[in-house]
Amino acid sequence: MIFIRSLLFLLVQLIWIPVYATFALFTFPFDAHTRYRMISGLAHSMMWLLRVICDIRFEVLGKENIPQEPCIVLCKHQSAWETFALQTVFPPQVWVLKRELLFLPFFGWGLALTSPIAIDRGKGKQAMKQLLEQGKQRLADGFCVVVFPEGTRMPYGVHGKYKIGGALLGESSGVPVVPVAHNAGKFWGRKSFLKYPGTITMSIGKPIDPKGLKAEEINNQVENWIETEMERIKSEASLLHVERR
Repeated sequence: MIFIRSLLFLLVQLIWIPVYATFALFTFPFDAHTRYRMISGLAHSMMWLLRVICDIRFEVLGKENIPQEPCIVLCKHQSAWETFALQTVFPPQVWVLKRELLFLPFFGWGLALTSPIAIDRGKGKQAMKQLLEQGKQRLADGFCVVVFPEGTRMPYGVHGKYKIGGALLGESSGVPVVPVAHNAGKFWGRKSFLKYPGTITMSIGKPIDPKGLKAEEINNQVENWIETEMERIKSEASLLHVERR
């Protein structure tokens, strides 16, 4: 049954994403926030499809920790799930992502219209300069900036190296930094075809005020909170499983 559900979800994706991405191309004349509101409808529809087809739901802990003003979101990266879910939970946002994604047919074309910070990872200092300059501009424009500090999707239960770019943006901009943990990889794994039914937990930490902190200190606080929270979520899920048996 899981295989059939996963296959059906894939087939619907293959039809729906090109259709929606084609629609997204026609948002070009609008301002950035209007484009975002229209294009992010794809994320809402994908979350609905996941729930209906694959029986994957989610709960959000700490939603009250989302600041009223634009912030920097540093999120655990395990799955394609969070790229959709974050858009349904946080205010208008842009992502820091690798430039190659913009060249993907349909999906990448629509993504390019959401004002992402598309960096060339091979360019080192130039990429960091771009992140800081464009990141501060996006924040000034009223967008949150989403960064996946591990840089790439990690398998469920694996602790990757936290890169410092998001923390540097926090230090230089002075806006709140919000850590986010989740266990999506347990249900929709990295590069996995199978989607397992269940309830994903997303946990949002209290904003970190970067004023007076160095980037290394911000990064350490984010890493410690996320990885500690990951263990707590895992332990609670295991306990719940035992109680249900």
